[in-house]
Amino acid sequence: MAKKKAPAKKKAEGYIAKAPIRRLMKKEGADLVAAEALDKLINFLESSAATATKEAIKVCKADKRKRVTAADIRNATR
Repeated sequence: MAKKKAPAKKKAEGYIAKAPIRRLMKKEGADLVAAEALDKLINFLESSAATATKEAIKVCKADKRKRVTAADIRNATR
């Protein structure tokens, strides 16, 4: 009799973990944090980071560089 394979684990959707964001929200004064609010904030942070990265890459390419620096991110988020 053949062994049954375990079901494949579902990959995480985003790149930012929920626990650190929940701790940050609690540190700022939120007593209870709803899962939906946490997901909304994480989606916002991920999209903001993606936008800033794209702008920083444009700056790097214009300067004919490959490495993205902190200055590039700072300029992209202004």
